[in-house]
Amino acid sequence: MNWLLVVAGAMAGAPLRYLTDRAVQSRHDSVFPWGTFTVNVVGCLILGVLTGAAVPDRLWLLLGTGLCGALTTYSTFSYETLRLSEEGAGVYAVANAGASVVCGLGR
Repeated sequence: MNWLLVVAGAMAGAPLRYLTDRAVQSRHDSVFPWGTFTVNVVGCLILGVLTGAAVPDRLWLLLGTGLCGALTTYSTFSYETLRLSEEGAGVYAVANAGASVVCGLGR
């Protein structure tokens, strides 16, 4: 039964990530990956709230593991940071890595 909660959360998180990423990125004329940055920081905020609220296990599985697991993306973050570096946008790459860590921990 627990796996159903994770699947249900992921079914909401994955499309939410895609739609949020596209909506945010389309509003910025910059090489900085604002969409990925936004979903990762929001995911950190949700996880921080869930942890601080000491939610029941079932809610943690649904929102923490399922929703946030599908909403956030370390692989895209690392790919985009590497791509920025390779394309000569080293300042943006460092800013992406630094801001992601600082904002993720600050939430």
